[in-house]
Amino acid sequence: MSVALAALFTTTVELTGTLHLLLMLPLCLSVAVIYKTTRLADLRDVPVAAAVLWITIVIGMCAVGLGLWVLFQILV
Repeated sequence: MSVALAALFTTTVELTGTLHLLLMLPLCLSVAVIYKTTRLADLRDVPVAAAVLWITIVIGMCAVGLGLWVLFQILV
């Protein structure tokens, strides 16, 4: 049992381009929840405000990535 548990931390995981994007979602969600929790006075407003911020962050990061990709394609 402990060998199998240790193998989880010692073996590498192959990350594809799609998996990178999927791993971005929980990271952005945690940032949005923590930020809105520290900024809002009423905790009942946190879920909706965090969801809006999460969507804004994800769309913004995808737009920046797409813009950089287009710029790279133009320069190459």
